[in-house]
Amino acid sequence: MAKATRVSFGERLAELGATHPEIVVFDADLSKSTQSQIFAAQYPDRFFEMGIQEHNMIGAAAGMALSGKKPFICSFSTFVVGRFEAIRMSIGYSEANVTVVGTHCGVAIGEDGYSQMALEDIALMRTLPNMTIIQPADDRETRGAVDFLAGHPFPAFLRLTRQGVEHIHGDDYHFVFGKADVLKDGDDAVLFTTGGVVYNSLKAAEALEKEGLHIRVVNIYTIAPLDAEYVIQAARETGRVITVEDHSIVGGLGGAIAEVLGEGQPTRMKRIGMREYGRSGSPTDLYVHYGLDEAGIRKQVAAFLADHS
Repeated sequence: MAKATRVSFGERLAELGATHPEIVVFDADLSKSTQSQIFAAQYPDRFFEMGIQEHNMIGAAAGMALSGKKPFICSFSTFVVGRFEAIRMSIGYSEANVTVVGTHCGVAIGEDGYSQMALEDIALMRTLPNMTIIQPADDRETRGAVDFLAGHPFPAFLRLTRQGVEHIHGDDYHFVFGKADVLKDGDDAVLFTTGGVVYNSLKAAEALEKEGLHIRVVNIYTIAPLDAEYVIQAARETGRVITVEDHSIVGGLGGAIAEVLGEGQPTRMKRIGMREYGRSGSPTDLYVHYGLDEAGIRKQVAAFLADHS
């Protein structure tokens, strides 16, 4: 059953509250949406509702981090990462072990439209040299990421979905920070994907398998630090690279992969993602419109491989 990664985050964070008394949680008037309300209900003395004051939230959390606490600060990703200069100085430059939790990322948030859509947040956070960036693709991966971040002593950004996402991992899944996650093997091309579009990417590759195209699908949940060694290896083994993301292709996963390949293994490459401002519509219709649904990804991948056969 599909489950939003923001819900998985809220549930797991509340569970960890019992064993991690150093965890404190901040929100900026969106606790029902970010699901930090689950932690708040159980640990009200460790939850801080800051109102619509993201700058203040960032500064207060950095102060608590430098005093020995482990803060998670929550809001829609476009709102909290939009206060980039505060994150840059108070969290990044200060090396405060704050985890910035950005929910409602990408065009799949739907009808609320572009003003609520984070399409540039990964690009911004990637510019900070000590910022860990994690974007899980399903419930189990999210829970593993939260477990890891609870003990992570450095600045971090956790990017989460509003929409439900299908399970891609089984009960035996184990989160390993910083490593590529190969979901499907193949040697005709490698498709790197992340977050809310991982399931669609995998289904597209499975459909192309029936047409004789063997696409390797690799889930990149740790965007920074990127598993550059595997990226180069996969590019050498397949000779063609595709990236798929619900984010701008500039500075996001596609940009990160291109940078690695440009220095280490120049390879024919196709970036699938956002190239314009988002618009209002249902999540399903928007994924179809921007070619991020299974059929749209399949069509773009097939066209790219036909042009570079």
